[in-house]
Amino acid sequence: MENDDYINVTIELDDMDITSAETKATYDEIKKYVAAHNAGMKVSNLYISQVKRKCGIEVGKNYNLPKNEDNRQPQCPEDKESAIVEALKHFKMNS
Repeated sequence: MENDDYINVTIELDDMDITSAETKATYDEIKKYVAAHNAGMKVSNLYISQVKRKCGIEVGKNYNLPKNEDNRQPQCPEDKESAIVEALKHFKMNS
């Protein structure tokens, strides 16, 4: 008796759209990419978050809020912003 319970299927993934999970890089991956492609440049999670927001990419809630409202956050310098944007493009998170 032959076993007819199985069907072999081949799916070519090259023809499929990438999923949103495949287009998400961790902050650590973004930091490593920026450092590798910008002479060891270091960027903070704060700067990555600021650039992601500026590009319209959702970021999680910030639970590390300042103790008083007078505290000002440093803003991401232009050179670091462009390096982060390039990393986001590399990971297909920004067009």
